[in-house]
Amino acid sequence: MLQLTYISTAARDICDASIDNILRVSRSKNSAAGVTGMLLYDGRRFLQALEGEHATVMQTFQRIQIDRRHKAVVMLSSNEVAIRSFGSWAMAAERLASQNSQDIGAMVEAMTEQVSDANIRATFRSFSRLRTPS
Repeated sequence: MLQLTYISTAARDICDASIDNILRVSRSKNSAAGVTGMLLYDGRRFLQALEGEHATVMQTFQRIQIDRRHKAVVMLSSNEVAIRSFGSWAMAAERLASQNSQDIGAMVEAMTEQVSDANIRATFRSFSRLRTPS
């Protein structure tokens, strides 16, 4: 099974409706394809982990790379794993910019508790603590 993590910058004109659409479509497609993962959005950047069968994860990532709502898509890691770190989540997601900054770190820490790869766990936890200027 492949676990892939990437970061990207949201297009300047992205709005809440676009984010909602990304989540709705991702959850539906991922569930049907057997892809699980987690998506964090801080108002300017996306951090996402995808996991599932190698070909399916790569197809999903290729769609993301050409999606005009993203730019500067950078793969952070790509590893073969024996078990899923993100359980049965078709796509766990949080908008960090809309959360109380004191609660964000604890929330993401709890959401990543089962992530076995220390680097990926640290990447998500660090990302959640960064504050993006408006």
